[in-house]
Amino acid sequence: MNKKLFSPLIFLASLGAGGISVIPFAFFNYTIPHGKGLIYISTMPYGDISFWQTLLYRIMEGGMIVFALLHIILSVVFFIGLWGYLKTDKYKDLIKNPLENSAILAPFISITMTLNMFIGPIRYFLPAFAENLQIFMVPALVVWAVIWAYSLVVVVRLLKISFVSDFDVNKISFGWLLYPFVLAMVTVTGTGIAAIAHNSDVANVAAFMSLISGTMGMFLFAVKLMSIFKSHFAATSLPEKQFLPSFLIVIPNITLYAISIFRFGHYLEHHYGAELGVYFMVVTVTAFAFEVWYMFFGLSLLKDYFKRHFFREFHVTQWGLICPLVAFAVLGIFVHKVFVQSTILYIVILLATLISALAFFALLIKQARCVGILKSQKTSCN
Repeated sequence: MNKKLFSPLIFLASLGAGGISVIPFAFFNYTIPHGKGLIYISTMPYGDISFWQTLLYRIMEGGMIVFALLHIILSVVFFIGLWGYLKTDKYKDLIKNPLENSAILAPFISITMTLNMFIGPIRYFLPAFAENLQIFMVPALVVWAVIWAYSLVVVVRLLKISFVSDFDVNKISFGWLLYPFVLAMVTVTGTGIAAIAHNSDVANVAAFMSLISGTMGMFLFAVKLMSIFKSHFAATSLPEKQFLPSFLIVIPNITLYAISIFRFGHYLEHHYGAELGVYFMVVTVTAFAFEVWYMFFGLSLLKDYFKRHFFREFHVTQWGLICPLVAFAVLGIFVHKVFVQSTILYIVILLATLISALAFFALLIKQARCVGILKSQKTSCN
């Protein structure tokens, strides 16, 4: 990784790979009856389903493995690049720029996704791990707490820079939503620990810490979203092409906060005997309904971008298109579980998964061409 050309936003690639690997796990866990606890490979009902279902599930398991490995490999490569980048003047200039410094949050989002993969796809293939998951709750809480604390410190630091620095607020972009995005990712992981842990001390600590990051994140999401829309309404045209993919970053934010609230409900049920019933349906369906119209809105804004630029050029912000597709599919799975088991929704989930996987490999090939791994130069690189 060339430290002079390196951008922290490249971690959106490893994040996307991790997200795609999580989709099949969520699909299995919320669409296949398997008893109490999280599903894993030994509890899959392969002897009781049709040939075509078996084929579909095996393909999805293969996808989990491929994208989990891609996430790990890319994360290692990118963290090596990040280590060199942090020593450059380019990094120092980035941190001082309130319009662009949110990019440094992408590595935190990616590494938190790694924790989710241990709970989901990695645990799925390791029955011994799955059957003894509670043993790992305290270590998981400790590791998550370190990432949680570091993420909050960096977010507060960047917010302080925004408050004390002079910059043109009319030039802000949807990239600013990486602030609530990173807080949403650490929150959804924390609420997962709170919901899964049998030990009440572990669950309570994770839940309270999640409330801190979650309330902070939702506040920033609301404030920054209103500021961004105000800025775009005041503008005379759409922003520069490299910022256009960030329009859809609203969707993963909504998904992560909705799932966090969903998991917090399970925490209340498991540890305080709450009977929430319709609560889970209201949370997921309302969030998904928002995402449906926003997806149409965002894609309508990006229509010309896809025609003129996406297939001819590569810039690192294009990796931001993977997360919205992943988030849409994952929240759709929750809706399928708690609201309506619709064949149409089932197909939409599978289609979003397929598109996200194909888009990931298309972007990976374009990036490989740009950095010279592939000799064919058919892509304009920015």
